Amino acid sequence: MEQLNLTAVTSNISSSSELLPSSSMDSRGVLPAVILSLFFLLGVPGNIAVIILKPNFQQLSSMTQSLMLNLAVSDLLCLLSLPLGIYSLLYGWIFGLLACKIVAYLVNCSLCGSLLTIVLLSFQRYMLVVHQLFYNQKKMRLLLVLFWLVVMILSIPDLVVHQLTPDQEWVHCRQQFSSRTQMLALLLTETLVGFASCFIVAFSYIQLYRKVNRAAFFNNPQTSRLVISIIIVFFVLWIPYLTVNVLRVGATALHDERLEKHFAELRDFALALIFINSCLNPLLYGFTSHICKCVNYLNQ
Repeated sequence: MEQLNLTAVTSNISSSSELLPSSSMDSRGVLPAVILSLFFLLGVPGNIAVIILKPNFQQLSSMTQSLMLNLAVSDLLCLLSLPLGIYSLLYGWIFGLLACKIVAYLVNCSLCGSLLTIVLLSFQRYMLVVHQLFYNQKKMRLLLVLFWLVVMILSIPDLVVHQLTPDQEWVHCRQQFSSRTQMLALLLTETLVGFASCFIVAFSYIQLYRKVNRAAFFNNPQTSRLVISIIIVFFVLWIPYLTVNVLRVGATALHDERLEKHFAELRDFALALIFINSCLNPLLYGFTSHICKCVNYLNQ
């Protein structure tokens, strides 16, 4: 009996020690941690300002206001997860498997919510300006409920595949697939949703720009630069992540483990670019009024 008690105590001590931070710091995570800290310091105040100040919102329809707030909240939640990620980069993940899965799921919901909100916002502006199609409050609420339902469903795979993986003397919360089929299914889903989103955003703003350009009063460089900036920033920050996904699909199909590992490491850097998007969204969507003025003018 004493031996069993001693074994239980020893196991409890060892399991508790796994949750303690490593005495040494992972030098590989210093540069990414510094960059992510900069994103946090720049992006969090910007999105909070959009939520509180609601700049230029008086020129927007009720649905556009809801989507703008939805975007700011999604980006803010995404950026608020960065302190945990920064700590994990430096000292490993010490918060257990359940926290790993929950945080990964919430971050994926935030990223997916931000992406799909940009798509909805772009398409809604296109329908409003080009086709003069308005949405009433009832349809808007139903659309937002369906929107978050889709976001939560699309994020479920990240809840499943995130596991605690050992890396030298540290433990990290990362994707770990049970089979190649599972990996291919997740990567292909992310890639198809991502490229479809890019197409809708580009198409919507190009058509919107053509419509706005016909109004001589608004044919000015400011509007042109804004539309071009929105498209370029969105593509520059999302295409690398989608490209890495395509490369990972190819490496998985070829059963090349070396390439799989290399592209999995590249994914972390590509994912960091998406956080830049969350920092720039307040400037591109919250604090710019040229498109809002164009929409208001054309509707009148």
